[in-house]
Amino acid sequence: MKLMARDIILAPIITEKSHDGMEQGTYTFRVHPRATKADIHNAIEEIFKVEVMRVNTITVKGKPRRMGYHVGRTPGWKKAMVTLVPGESIEFFEGV
Repeated sequence: MKLMARDIILAPIITEKSHDGMEQGTYTFRVHPRATKADIHNAIEEIFKVEVMRVNTITVKGKPRRMGYHVGRTPGWKKAMVTLVPGESIEFFEGV
């Protein structure tokens, strides 16, 4: 199954830690679980018109949760930290 660029990048992740990374040119996104580093690299370049230097990914496992007697897990998800070429920035994050 071929994923389109807008299907690969699901949402930006805005936290204190990711905000600190923006100063070094690293942006964090929630991505499709089956997206590869190459897919993410191409999607970021296509959507935001920037040059990507490196992509690091991590699969975040779901945490155990319970509601009374019932035990379950939150769903797992995939995170990508995208480092841009020095001098590049994503305008979407500038106001954050």
